[in-house]
Amino acid sequence: MDPSLYLDRDTWVHRLDPRTKMFLLIGAFVLAFIFLDPLYELVVLALVLIFGYMAKSLENLRRIWFILLAVGLLTLVLWSLVGGGRTPLFLFVELESVLYGLSIALRIDTTIIAGVIFLSTTRNEEVAIGLVKLGIPYRFAFAVTTALRLVPTIASTGFTISQAQRSRGLDLDSGNILQRTRKYVPLLVPVFVTTIRSTNVFSMALESKGFGAGGKRTFYLRTALGGRDVVVLVVFVVLLAASVALRVAGYGTLEGFSG
Repeated sequence: MDPSLYLDRDTWVHRLDPRTKMFLLIGAFVLAFIFLDPLYELVVLALVLIFGYMAKSLENLRRIWFILLAVGLLTLVLWSLVGGGRTPLFLFVELESVLYGLSIALRIDTTIIAGVIFLSTTRNEEVAIGLVKLGIPYRFAFAVTTALRLVPTIASTGFTISQAQRSRGLDLDSGNILQRTRKYVPLLVPVFVTTIRSTNVFSMALESKGFGAGGKRTFYLRTALGGRDVVVLVVFVVLLAASVALRVAGYGTLEGFSG
């Protein structure tokens, strides 16, 4: 199992400057939070999926489909129960609360998918360089990229430990979902212990190499904004401005909902 989300593909999305992809990621978050109507949220989700298709990175969604489904269903159920509206649907659930829950579920899933597409098309080194070129201190950029590396490392460690326990006869596949979850809980201890040890070794390696002792850093990987980046940014800014204009004009709202 490859714990990394990055997919080495030769697409125009991969060749974009990391700063452009960061602006697109933030813009996708803004787009998802502009509208409340689930139909408009579906359009935003469709745009993100089309972008991911052009980047040939949708295959990574198969790795998190359960998370997307669980988050979506849980959000829909919770808001349907705690929200209010004016149109009775069944029992004490109103239509507006269901629509609002669906909108929030689509909003959360859209942001998750956008983040996965960003990580699928951008290497950690590019993230660090992009942040530095945006004026972020290198120490902070390094901390961000280290955190991005740590998540797949923990996932890989958990997978290795679970496979080792299976080889010793531990049954992790039988029973319902609650029983299987309970069986995985004891595995968290060796996962966290291994992660802490790896982090300690990593910090000692940084100290031995004099991390932060020098002044201005140089980078082997060089990136620059090109014509493709300008075109993409202009198109996206126009799309974002049009979405804001629609929202100000009264489109994409959800009437009758009361939280």
